[in-house]
Amino acid sequence: MLFRPPRASDLPALNEMILRSKAHWGYDEDFMAACEAELKLHAADIAATSIQCAFEGDEPVGVAQLSSEDGELHLEKLFVAPGQMGKGIGRALMDWVVSTARIAGCCPIIIEADPDAAPFYEHIGADRAGEAPSGSIPGRVLPRFELVV
Repeated sequence: MLFRPPRASDLPALNEMILRSKAHWGYDEDFMAACEAELKLHAADIAATSIQCAFEGDEPVGVAQLSSEDGELHLEKLFVAPGQMGKGIGRALMDWVVSTARIAGCCPIIIEADPDAAPFYEHIGADRAGEAPSGSIPGRVLPRFELVV
């Protein structure tokens, strides 16, 4: 397993993996179409945010993206390829997130999670901190977590 930041040339495969990972939770085509723009990574994200990817050979199998706003770190994305879930990739990416937060001196890490991912964040020690509106689906709310590092 290789962990490294993405290159622009990785974006098509990363975005395909992200969409497969999200769809893994049983969302229908209409839902996926509504959130596709929000889920995709763009070349500008590589420069403006911190991103770490997990690769098995040339294939992306995980990604984490952090942004910083007013001294807070926000976990924008954490996705693992469906066939790789449960193998420690998400945990390894969260270790990178925590390390990045500590180096930046930012605390807590704000996480607006997919409801299906809530147990993962609870398992790693994140605390529920209310709800946040979905950026893609009007009226949908997401569990909000804070992870103190």
